[in-house]
Amino acid sequence: MSQSHTDVSDQVSNEACPITEVLDHVAGKWSIGILVAATHGPVRFTELERTVAGISRRMLTLNLRKLERDGLLVRTVYPTVPPKVEYSLTPMARELHASLAGLVGWAERHQGDIATARAAYDAQVEPGRG
Repeated sequence: MSQSHTDVSDQVSNEACPITEVLDHVAGKWSIGILVAATHGPVRFTELERTVAGISRRMLTLNLRKLERDGLLVRTVYPTVPPKVEYSLTPMARELHASLAGLVGWAERHQGDIATARAAYDAQVEPGRG
């Protein structure tokens, strides 16, 4: 392999790595639910726990920290007893939500087409073909 090809491959890998990491964070099962739940304004931990079906307290905590670290959520702690904590979307997360809404719309419009394509494919595939 030539030196220039190696350099280009390394550059592409180095640039793709952070992008893949970000997509993994925002496209995760729990992240999407959290972002959607926080769309209409500040939301408290217990509200998120009720809204995001199936998430454990631990997974919610881990995902909230990850989204806050990525700059998608702002955590606000109010000096009350007990402390009141709310989570809000950042402008960057609001932009992401608009993109997710487009993706959801696409999925809704094409779910029938995808089911039809799968059935047609499955009918043509030989048994045992892997």
